[in-house]
Amino acid sequence: QVQLVESGGGLVQPGGSLRLSCAASGSIFSINAMGWYRQAPGKERELVASITSGGSTNYADSVKGRFTISRDNAKNTVTLQMSSLNPEDTAVYYCKADIKTGGGFYSMDAWGKGTLVTVSS
Repeated sequence: QVQLVESGGGLVQPGGSLRLSCAASGSIFSINAMGWYRQAPGKERELVASITSGGSTNYADSVKGRFTISRDNAKNTVTLQMSSLNPEDTAVYYCKADIKTGGGFYSMDAWGKGTLVTVSS
Protein backbone atom coordinates (compact mmCIF):
# COMPACT_ATOMS: atom_id res chain seq x y z
CA GLN A 1 0.00 0.00 0.00
CA VAL A 2 1.03 3.56 -0.67
CA GLN A 3 0.00 6.69 1.21
CA LEU A 4 0.37 10.35 0.39
CA VAL A 5 -0.11 12.78 3.25
CA GLU A 6 -0.33 16.53 2.68
CA SER A 7 0.28 19.23 5.24
CA GLY A 8 0.58 22.99 5.41
CA GLY A 9 -2.81 24.27 4.33
CA GLY A 10 -4.66 26.98 6.15
CA LEU A 11 -5.96 30.52 6.06
CA VAL A 12 -3.77 33.25 4.62
CA GLN A 13 -4.37 36.87 3.69
CA PRO A 14 -4.14 38.06 0.09
CA GLY A 15 -0.53 38.68 -0.83
CA GLY A 16 0.66 36.17 1.72
CA SER A 17 2.63 32.96 1.41
CA LEU A 18 2.07 29.35 2.32
CA ARG A 19 4.08 26.17 2.00
CA LEU A 20 2.51 22.80 1.28
CA SER A 21 4.29 19.52 1.83
CA CYS A 22 3.47 15.97 0.80
CA ALA A 23 5.13 12.78 1.96
CA ALA A 24 4.78 9.43 0.25
CA SER A 25 5.16 6.22 2.22
CA GLY A 26 4.53 2.51 1.88
CA SER A 27 5.63 -0.09 -0.63
CA ILE A 28 7.42 2.27 -2.99
CA PHE A 29 9.93 1.04 -5.53
CA SER A 30 10.35 4.40 -7.22
CA ILE A 31 8.46 7.61 -7.91
CA ASN A 32 8.29 9.23 -11.30
CA ALA A 33 6.41 12.51 -11.54
CA MET A 34 4.96 14.20 -8.50
CA GLY A 35 2.57 17.09 -8.58
CA TRP A 36 0.03 19.33 -6.98
CA TYR A 37 -3.54 19.73 -8.16
CA ARG A 38 -6.29 21.90 -6.79
CA GLN A 39 -10.06 21.97 -6.87
CA ALA A 40 -12.02 25.09 -6.07
CA PRO A 41 -15.70 24.95 -5.14
CA GLY A 42 -17.81 24.27 -8.21
CA LYS A 43 -14.79 23.78 -10.45
CA GLU A 44 -12.92 20.83 -11.87
CA ARG A 45 -9.64 19.65 -10.42
CA GLU A 46 -6.72 21.25 -12.23
CA LEU A 47 -2.97 20.79 -12.37
CA VAL A 48 -1.05 23.43 -10.43
CA ALA A 49 2.51 22.19 -10.82
CA SER A 50 4.43 19.00 -11.46
CA ILE A 51 8.01 17.85 -11.20
CA THR A 52 9.78 14.82 -12.66
CA SER A 53 12.26 12.67 -10.81
CA GLY A 54 14.97 14.53 -12.69
CA GLY A 55 13.71 17.89 -11.52
CA SER A 56 11.96 19.20 -14.63
CA THR A 57 9.00 21.35 -13.65
CA ASN A 58 5.72 22.39 -15.21
CA TYR A 59 3.34 25.08 -13.95
CA ALA A 60 -0.14 26.24 -14.71
CA ASP A 61 -0.08 29.68 -16.30
CA SER A 62 -2.07 31.09 -13.40
CA VAL A 63 0.67 30.30 -10.88
CA LYS A 64 3.86 30.87 -12.89
CA GLY A 65 6.19 33.20 -11.08
CA ARG A 66 4.30 32.82 -7.81
CA PHE A 67 4.52 29.11 -6.96
CA THR A 68 7.58 26.89 -6.81
CA ILE A 69 7.53 23.10 -6.72
CA SER A 70 10.43 21.05 -5.41
CA ARG A 71 11.05 17.51 -4.27
CA ASP A 72 13.40 15.43 -2.19
CA ASN A 73 13.82 12.08 -3.90
CA ALA A 74 15.59 10.54 -0.91
CA LYS A 75 12.66 11.38 1.38
CA ASN A 76 9.87 10.86 -1.17
CA THR A 77 8.52 14.33 -0.51
CA VAL A 78 7.27 17.15 -2.69
CA THR A 79 6.76 20.75 -1.62
CA LEU A 80 4.81 23.64 -3.08
CA GLN A 81 5.93 27.09 -2.03
CA MET A 82 3.15 29.56 -2.75
CA SER A 83 3.53 33.33 -2.65
CA SER A 84 1.53 36.37 -3.69
CA LEU A 85 -1.59 34.40 -2.98
CA ASN A 86 -4.93 35.78 -4.07
CA PRO A 87 -8.52 34.69 -3.37
CA GLU A 88 -8.61 32.80 -6.70
CA ASP A 89 -6.04 30.41 -5.23
CA THR A 90 -8.55 29.23 -2.65
CA ALA A 91 -9.06 25.51 -3.14
CA VAL A 92 -8.38 22.07 -1.79
CA TYR A 93 -4.86 21.16 -2.86
CA TYR A 94 -4.07 17.54 -3.63
CA CYS A 95 -0.73 15.82 -3.95
CA LYS A 96 -0.32 13.21 -6.67
CA ALA A 97 2.52 10.81 -7.38
CA ASP A 98 3.20 8.34 -10.18
CA ILE A 99 4.56 5.43 -8.19
CA LYS A 100 6.09 2.11 -9.08
CA THR A 101 5.51 -0.71 -6.60
CA GLY A 102 5.97 -4.45 -6.49
CA GLY A 103 9.65 -4.33 -7.30
CA GLY A 104 8.95 -1.97 -10.15
CA PHE A 105 6.46 -4.18 -11.97
CA TYR A 106 3.36 -2.14 -11.16
CA SER A 107 2.56 1.52 -11.67
CA MET A 108 -0.12 3.51 -9.94
CA ASP A 109 -1.28 7.08 -9.50
CA ALA A 110 -1.51 7.80 -5.80
CA TRP A 111 -3.45 10.76 -4.42
CA GLY A 112 -3.47 12.44 -1.06
CA LYS A 113 -6.69 13.38 0.70
CA GLY A 114 -6.13 17.07 0.17
CA THR A 115 -5.43 20.13 2.25
CA LEU A 116 -7.55 23.28 2.23
CA VAL A 117 -5.99 26.61 1.34
CA THR A 118 -8.15 29.67 1.96
CA VAL A 119 -7.00 33.10 0.84
CA SER A 120 -9.12 35.76 2.46
CA SER A 121 -8.85 38.97 4.40
